[in-house]
Amino acid sequence: MTKLKNDTFLRALLKQPVPYTPIWIMRQAGRYLPEYNQTRARAGSFLDLCKNPDYATEVTLQPIARFGLDAAILFSDILTIPDAMGLGLYFADGEGPKFERPLREEWAIRGLSAPDPEEHLGYVLDTVRQIRKALDNTVPLIGFSGSPFTLACYMVEGGGSDDFRTTKTMLYQRPELLHHILQVNAKAVTDYLNAQILAGAQAVQIFDTWGGMLSSRAYEEFSLAYLRQVVQGLIREHDGARIPSIVFTKGGGVWLEKIAALGCDAVGLDWMCSIGQARGRVGDRVALQGNMDPMVLFSDPQTIRKEVRKILESYGQGSGHIFNLGHGISQFTPPENVGALVDAVHELSRGFH
Repeated sequence: MTKLKNDTFLRALLKQPVPYTPIWIMRQAGRYLPEYNQTRARAGSFLDLCKNPDYATEVTLQPIARFGLDAAILFSDILTIPDAMGLGLYFADGEGPKFERPLREEWAIRGLSAPDPEEHLGYVLDTVRQIRKALDNTVPLIGFSGSPFTLACYMVEGGGSDDFRTTKTMLYQRPELLHHILQVNAKAVTDYLNAQILAGAQAVQIFDTWGGMLSSRAYEEFSLAYLRQVVQGLIREHDGARIPSIVFTKGGGVWLEKIAALGCDAVGLDWMCSIGQARGRVGDRVALQGNMDPMVLFSDPQTIRKEVRKILESYGQGSGHIFNLGHGISQFTPPENVGALVDAVHELSRGFH
């Protein structure tokens, strides 16, 4: 095991003492950065950017070079798994991700199987290895996947949706079909995350982006149960180090205690709940990650500092907090305001440790 120059993020995830609150940003390698847009233009398309380890490594490192972030996150897309299952992922201009073959027919659903990560997602694992080498043990690397339910939403709808009507119709009318998709997805996500860990990811996050649109009963049956399956199947230690896991359900504040009981090391919070109240609800069971409203970054450095202080004061003294936005950063965010955010967190948080 090689020692990291900055392991603050990993120590905070494990609630160990840290000198300040670490920060990384969901979607930190993205369209708000001019250098990212230049690399994406060279790559030719978003999918080509994801599938080329040289380009994916380059954009992963860009925010690390520009800001004093405490962790890098693998540049990829959550839909790599269904693409590897043969659903035919493509990106339509202005419309986001689409699948050529969405899961609508029972025969297609019954024939679904989890892909072998080394065989079908080797380009992602090559990227993980390349990023680890390029980082040279400066900061840790986060691997990630979409949750079984969130992946299922895209696989059934054939893309994004305002109401996920087709998925919810299946959930209520043919729940056994949705459960079959989720069971396959849970195995695929577990295998994929474990392959990322073996390739060099030092922490992993599961993005349950659409779990929050379910009813309470449906969330527990169709999202939480499969998140538990994934978390319990993860490699917990590799190369002599603990590999922490983070679960983020957007809109999941109402189920916070249940998410904290999954066995993950940290729970990601969106901006709709108080981080102080969340800490009071889960105690020392898990670390908490979050949870600034991304729109704060459209203000000015003074306002950003005030909002940072509010979140730090709400969380209170001690470790177990990883500062982040409550969702992915907007493509229209001024980069200099991200720099102001990172500097404010590093400076102001020292008084809380």
